[in-house]
Amino acid sequence: MEIYHTKLIESLAVIALFILFRVLINQLINKTIIDKVVQKSRSRLVRRAINLINFLICTTLIMIIWGVKQSEIAVFAGSVLTIVGVAFFAQWSLLSNITSSIILFFGHPVKIGDSISIMETKDYEIRGEVLNIGLFFTRIKLYETLDEITMPNNIFILKTVRKINPLTAELKQDSITNQETI
Repeated sequence: MEIYHTKLIESLAVIALFILFRVLINQLINKTIIDKVVQKSRSRLVRRAINLINFLICTTLIMIIWGVKQSEIAVFAGSVLTIVGVAFFAQWSLLSNITSSIILFFGHPVKIGDSISIMETKDYEIRGEVLNIGLFFTRIKLYETLDEITMPNNIFILKTVRKINPLTAELKQDSITNQETI
């Protein structure tokens, strides 16, 4: 009977840590939303992904506490990962875009409403305003043609992106307008 009490206490400790970690992660995400002016729909996607990983770790720890053999867990996890791996191999760009979206959410200085310049080649750049950063694509409104383009997040994160100071962009636009009138 005492063994079950120990396992029950250990399980409750894992669940308490799960809840604590979830609260801390949600606070970090809320702080990121406020600091970077991020859409709430993006924060829900990031929350779901991180909470799923947290839940899987918690479930694995509880199964270990209650005596499920590690070899059985490894066989199950290996089977699931093989199936998921085959599915994602066929759609590797989806996984890459989701990962890039999470990186953009936490670590990239560009946010919605920023004026940016994306260096495509040495002589060509895309200039516009960031309209939306979704799970798979970033939407940009071009300054030259006012067209909207979508760029996959995995491509967006690989390109050199320069944030344009709004004052500099305004002065440059004024000088271009003045040169055209002369």
